[in-house]
Amino acid sequence: MAMAMRLPAISRAVTEVASASASAPVGLRRLFCSNASRFSFLSPQAESQTPARPQAEPSTNLFVSGLSKRTTSEGLRTAFAQFGEVADAKVVTDRVSGYSKGFGFVRYATLEDSAKGIAGMDGKFLDGWVIFAEYARPREQSQPYQPQNNMSRPPYYGNR
Repeated sequence: MAMAMRLPAISRAVTEVASASASAPVGLRRLFCSNASRFSFLSPQAESQTPARPQAEPSTNLFVSGLSKRTTSEGLRTAFAQFGEVADAKVVTDRVSGYSKGFGFVRYATLEDSAKGIAGMDGKFLDGWVIFAEYARPREQSQPYQPQNNMSRPPYYGNR
């Protein structure tokens, strides 16, 4: 009942804003986005509880995420070659389909080139998708595989 009473008020507010501005999309955008700092969708507690991701040490190896499924290693190399000498570019692909998994790595010859590559390509479009570039983190050392053995006691052979 309360929701039914609010719907006409909301639709009236939207139409008033839309008719007051020159075009409806700009008015709607202004209605919903102009006070983003005042009307945060996340509570302040939720924002403070999320730990900040540690920054990786600067290196010549970059991690690139947000890649299209159609992006190839050669396409990644040519996109990043504008900013310096690319030693290696690799898009991680799915074994079955052969398509990109959405991320890859670019290795530059120098640290200066890798910094230019991040500045030039982070948040830019590649193959119609926005990509993100950052310094690659080293792999975490994983524990060696130890199979779980459920045979800690002799097998049960029934009543003897």
